[in-house]
Amino acid sequence: MIPCFMCGRFKLRASLPLTLLLCTFLTCAEAIAQTKQRPTQKSPDEVVRVYTELVQTDVMVFDKQGRFVDGLTKENFELRIDGKPRPIQAFETITAGSDEEAQLAAARGATTVNLKRPVPLDRGRIVFFFLDDFHMDLPGLRAAKKVIAAFLDKQMGQNDQAAIASATGQLGFLQQLTNDRQVLRTALDRLTPHNYSVRDIDRPPMSEYEALLIDRNDRGVLDFFINETMRLNPGITRPTAEQMVRNRAQVTTSQSAHVNFNMLTGLESLVRSARKLPGRKVVFLLSGGFMLENRRGDTMSKLRNITNAAAKNGVVIYSMDTRGLVATLSDASSDLAFDLSGQLQAAKFGEVSAMQDAMHALAVDTGGKALFNTNDLTQGIAPAIRETSKYYLLAWKPDLESQKQGRFRNLEVKLVGRGDLTVRVRKGFFDLDPPAPEAASNKKPDAPPAPPKIATVKLKEAISAAYPERALPILMSVDYYDIAEKGPTLSTAIQVPGEFLSFGEQPDGKIQAVIDLSGVYFDDKGSVKANFMERIVTTAPSLDATKNYRSDITFTYPTNLPPGLYQVRAAARDDKSGRVGSAHAWIEIPDLAKKKLAMSSLLLGERTQTPVANVSDTNPAGMAETSLDGPVALSASHRFGRDSTLRFLLFAYNTLPSPADQKLDVAVQVQVIRDDQPVITTAVRKISTDGLTDLARLPYAAEIPMNELLPGRYLLKITIIDRVAKQSTTRETHFDVY
Repeated sequence: MIPCFMCGRFKLRASLPLTLLLCTFLTCAEAIAQTKQRPTQKSPDEVVRVYTELVQTDVMVFDKQGRFVDGLTKENFELRIDGKPRPIQAFETITAGSDEEAQLAAARGATTVNLKRPVPLDRGRIVFFFLDDFHMDLPGLRAAKKVIAAFLDKQMGQNDQAAIASATGQLGFLQQLTNDRQVLRTALDRLTPHNYSVRDIDRPPMSEYEALLIDRNDRGVLDFFINETMRLNPGITRPTAEQMVRNRAQVTTSQSAHVNFNMLTGLESLVRSARKLPGRKVVFLLSGGFMLENRRGDTMSKLRNITNAAAKNGVVIYSMDTRGLVATLSDASSDLAFDLSGQLQAAKFGEVSAMQDAMHALAVDTGGKALFNTNDLTQGIAPAIRETSKYYLLAWKPDLESQKQGRFRNLEVKLVGRGDLTVRVRKGFFDLDPPAPEAASNKKPDAPPAPPKIATVKLKEAISAAYPERALPILMSVDYYDIAEKGPTLSTAIQVPGEFLSFGEQPDGKIQAVIDLSGVYFDDKGSVKANFMERIVTTAPSLDATKNYRSDITFTYPTNLPPGLYQVRAAARDDKSGRVGSAHAWIEIPDLAKKKLAMSSLLLGERTQTPVANVSDTNPAGMAETSLDGPVALSASHRFGRDSTLRFLLFAYNTLPSPADQKLDVAVQVQVIRDDQPVITTAVRKISTDGLTDLARLPYAAEIPMNELLPGRYLLKITIIDRVAKQSTTRETHFDVY
């Protein structure tokens, strides 16, 4: 009997043999490739328009209460470039985190391309945390970690992606964009202090700011250090003492400029890398402050480069001073020069603001804000996410002649007759970059297939890229389960959509598409632990049959790895068109030897509804009971039509039998979540063990009809509770309904 937990909406059953349950989802003991015929889905066409002649910028408008002002039109705005009025050619209101990519593309022009698939739903936001650990002491690092932890625990949405990066690169391979909170928490735990001090060992002690003032010829500070140097070195002349002081200041400012350059280079690299990511991105710059006006370095140029890259790549920077509420940088532990005259104290009055100037400029010039002088930086996260979630997109035709000058253009946007509102906009940009070279996907249809060596190089490039390539939109899922006598196993399923395959006639007359596929398994240090390389050939009955080809290629590869945190990266290349796609996925294999309650991945499959329902065993809620017997392929896409049923399977490990009767008392609760709100929550129910022989791998299976779920992205969250051991564990995975 299958218990009904949700009045006919949710059917669950656990009493199936382990081998049958695995065979239900997995049909391979070694790597296999298969072609799955999928019925054509009638979905609304997505219109994507490309408009390359316009320059665009995002603008936010707020009222006095800090709320976004909706409903404005382009007539409400006045745009000036280098002080000269410029007509607004295109105008759009954009909502970040939804289908922002399609909105942005549609706002740019008029060339249309029909997408055959439903686009990703409920995309979520992209958030980066960049830690300037060159300029961050231990208290500052603690404050930064508190901010990130608060985001992960309270602010990160169901479909958001985040990354933690540091200026010193100390996180290494974990410095990646992901929606896996466990990976982000692992990265957060590994952050350690790397504060770099630029003070020298001479006397009297000279701070970085004092060195900067001396380099600017501040007479008060310079005279103080000259007098102290002469006092500590009897017999030297004043010119000699002055030269000694200036040399010390030059060395200190040069060291400071070098550190600043390295830090800003890392931030610029992060901002530039965001070009391949859709929509608007928010970067939180967490720093203890650094000097802007240092003529020994090129900080100003770096700031302009970052501002320009942020404008072109849709990045908004919010700066946070991890020192918190600070009036002075000196305390009882500081090594300071003894200053009875008060010359230094008067000169250093502006030290705090001087170390915040660059952070303030980065925030304001990219359309963000600076959060200074507060001991609770966590309060700034939610407003930043909220106020960047909606904006106006303004576009204008550039002056083609002026572009050749390669100048930095000052941008100004004002509201006509609305002085009560606040406009936040980027401060400028460099002239348009030269057009990118023609992509490989635009190759002529009759181009000969690339030699295997070229395909291998392209696959390696895609796997090593910071973000997945989408020219060939592959889908991937990575699942963990434990098999008796084989141990922990990872099953990687990769799906290549059939409509993106390029067919050609082979010398033997066959109509075929060829896909080169490669995958690499990395541990959390970035070391390669396993890999695979395959060439998959798909044959079509005729050229006419390839015009509306809808058969997907699905490849499954199992591998055995020890417990640990892994990332799987896979890439596929269409041999005829040269298009490349890749995908990344994190997976954690628990250590069962620790005897703690653990769970496998949630293995998802799709069962299509039968044309005529069997109503002979209808339950009181009116829904026919279903059987979990029969094969269902493991889903790589986690995308399910509303006319189908989602089937999932999991295994619980290290459950403890009761000392009284040696029986298990394990319960389960299932949740389906949409936009961080549960739409299905079952009662906590005991898992049946009747008929099971392998209690070390306690199975649990269920089906969820998709017809009562609206299109969108959902989170399937399963909690297993061992009431004997008083332990619980949770696994979750995303799925889409269309």
